Amino acid sequence: MARFPTWAGIALAGALSLSLAGCSSTGGKHAEDARKAAAAQGRAAVNTPRWTFAMITHSGDGDTFWDIVQSGAKQAAIKDNVNFLYSHDDQAQQQAQLVDAAVDKKVDGIIVTLAKPDAMKAAVQRAEKAGIPVITVNSGSAESKAFGALTHVGQDETIAGEAVGEELNKRGKKKALCVLHEQGNVGHEQRCAGVAKTFTGKVEKLYVNGTDMPDVQSAVEAKLQADRSVDAVVTLGAPYADTAVKARADAGSKAEIDTFDLNAEVAAGLRNGTLGFAVDQQPYLQGYQAVDLLWLYKYNGDVLGGGRPVLTGPQIVTKDQASALEDYAKRGTR
Repeated sequence: MARFPTWAGIALAGALSLSLAGCSSTGGKHAEDARKAAAAQGRAAVNTPRWTFAMITHSGDGDTFWDIVQSGAKQAAIKDNVNFLYSHDDQAQQQAQLVDAAVDKKVDGIIVTLAKPDAMKAAVQRAEKAGIPVITVNSGSAESKAFGALTHVGQDETIAGEAVGEELNKRGKKKALCVLHEQGNVGHEQRCAGVAKTFTGKVEKLYVNGTDMPDVQSAVEAKLQADRSVDAVVTLGAPYADTAVKARADAGSKAEIDTFDLNAEVAAGLRNGTLGFAVDQQPYLQGYQAVDLLWLYKYNGDVLGGGRPVLTGPQIVTKDQASALEDYAKRGTR
């Protein structure tokens, strides 16, 4: 698949902007801004300068999780009169180059993921030295502050894994297969380690090639066929849950399929019982909050978190909540 390691490959989004009037004579600027935000309907709700923010993630091609992150970021960008740029590469070296390109372009703020933090450190610190505020999102909460970022928006992956282990205990499971689809991703390792920390049963890790779904399915199927004691499969991303369901059927296994992250297919699977539970880290909120927090910093010098991550999860979602969330998932916001 094509890669876009230069700034020319960065997609432009959220290009709508209208300059609105100033303060209200009756309610003050904050009240007026709030009224405008409610009535914005795709138009800017503020009259601050049109800053440019770049988001650079470790997403591979076709990862629907990042579509939801972008959806939130674009909505906040419209509201905040921000020119939003998005680029991605699942190869850490290329992702770092995209950050360097954003610095060279002298953007007004950078949002970046740190799935492979060692490879990203120099690029993030270069942005800081250039006076460009950086917010980390989704992965890298442990490194964010040390690298010079303002704050981190996302879920603590260890805590999320611990929540999964506790939920498996409630369900009486004895042996879980934790399926890692991206080798070298520290967040994925933290998730599985968190599961093992609180789960009273046994956890076994299975590494698969997440860019090749047939390979994922065959690997999970082979493991379930070889080990009938596995009664829970935990996938680390929503797109892999359905693949695990297919692998279970082909293997003739009765293992419960559980997953990190939520999308429309996962919500439907929870509703109809093909999936047990999901861990929602609210990717829409990650994108929205990251853009909004950069805007607040540029506009008012505000920083949230007090040196700690701004947590968007984990939330355990079961069949009971699935119907309510399914409509949100279908529109691409959960």
